[in-house]
Amino acid sequence: MSSCSSRALTLLSSVFGACGLLLVGIAVSTDYWLYMEEGVVLPQNQSTEVRMALHAGLWRVCFFAGREKGRCVASEYFLEPEINLVTENTENILKTVRAATPFPMVSLFLVFTAFVISNVGHIRPQRTLLAFVSGIFFILSGLSLVVGLVLYISSINDEVMNRPSGSEQYFQYRYGWSFAFAASSFLLKEGAGVMSVYLFTKRYAEEELYRAPAGLLRPRLSACSGLSGQFLQPRAWPRARSPSDASSDVSIQMTQNYPPAIKYPQHGHLSTSPC
Repeated sequence: MSSCSSRALTLLSSVFGACGLLLVGIAVSTDYWLYMEEGVVLPQNQSTEVRMALHAGLWRVCFFAGREKGRCVASEYFLEPEINLVTENTENILKTVRAATPFPMVSLFLVFTAFVISNVGHIRPQRTLLAFVSGIFFILSGLSLVVGLVLYISSINDEVMNRPSGSEQYFQYRYGWSFAFAASSFLLKEGAGVMSVYLFTKRYAEEELYRAPAGLLRPRLSACSGLSGQFLQPRAWPRARSPSDASSDVSIQMTQNYPPAIKYPQHGHLSTSPC
């Protein structure tokens, strides 16, 4: 039962770690973190006219409506003079979200390191400490990512709250699937970290259970080296004395204490002493 649970933890931590790495990699490299639309409300029929719509990521902004439709620019150059944005708040939103960019990058690096260490620990399970180290890296990666997500959301909310209110202006924003991938990656990485740490505790407990006491072990000399002590074998337990052992000791003691035999002279050689 213990071996089955250890195998299940090994498999689940590997799957969660791989999925978390894949999702955060896709999220960082794609441009669908945020959708924004700007326009005006027509007073005739109260309908909206979209004048600018874009989807933005950590590195690039792409326009899919308005004068700049079909154009994509790098994030550090989106404030070029020829780019037509309706309001200044949209520019401020795209500026402030840059502050969250380093955290997903750090998270990606940490989860990649954790994934490599975790697989090395699964290949060599005798190195129990690797499971603990990979779990810590998974957890740190998730924390770095969630800090970036919170900063990203708060930057957008601050600018939206500061927008001037007007009945003739139309503005709408929503988070894209890249943002959803990043949030899902956070849950997967935290799960992988918890399972890796728990796997470390199980392996350590099993090692302590099957480790023999030091007093019962003695080095055994190998055939290759005269003083090699790398092979261990248990000491011989003292055996209780059996009745046969006791009788053998008694017979040996009686034999040692038996008086010597008397030698008699042979016939025909009797010596006579004078009376």
